[in-house]
Amino acid sequence: MKFIGSILILFSFAIHAVNGQGHDSLFLAAARVKLTHSKEYMLKVADLMPENKYDYKPTKEELSFGAQLLHICGNLGWLSSTYLTTEDHPAFKIDEKISSKDSIRSVLLSTYDYAIKALDNFDAKQLGDTVKFFAGPMTRLQIINLLSDHQSHHRGQILVYLRLCGIKPPEYVGW
Repeated sequence: MKFIGSILILFSFAIHAVNGQGHDSLFLAAARVKLTHSKEYMLKVADLMPENKYDYKPTKEELSFGAQLLHICGNLGWLSSTYLTTEDHPAFKIDEKISSKDSIRSVLLSTYDYAIKALDNFDAKQLGDTVKFFAGPMTRLQIINLLSDHQSHHRGQILVYLRLCGIKPPEYVGW
């Protein structure tokens, strides 16, 4: 089924290109698909960890499994609400006291849905706009790439957490 979905996505890219949508629209379509797959994968990862291990951290200096998930959401919500949309994020100021598996999963779901909607409504003409960022000026295209990079960085950490708890991570869901 994934193969058929991928073929349909590639077909839609081709149609957009033929209709003159351009590379910017293709980039946004690809970013949306990538973020949707990241959501699917992150939910699988979150579901695998038992609730009594959500406070697990390999060393005292690291964030716990649950805190890593909330950190990912905080960054995803902040980047989206600051640089991609003006619509308020439902969990932008994430309560650090959230600790139950169900509550964290709910924040994950709402944050990913929010970011996907932000990409859906984003005007491709703004991709080249330069914005102020704490690490220096960036384009909105770079911000969208950062959405993916930051998630990948922290997801890699929590995949190790799963392994350290004797849990095999789910099969990867990529592009």
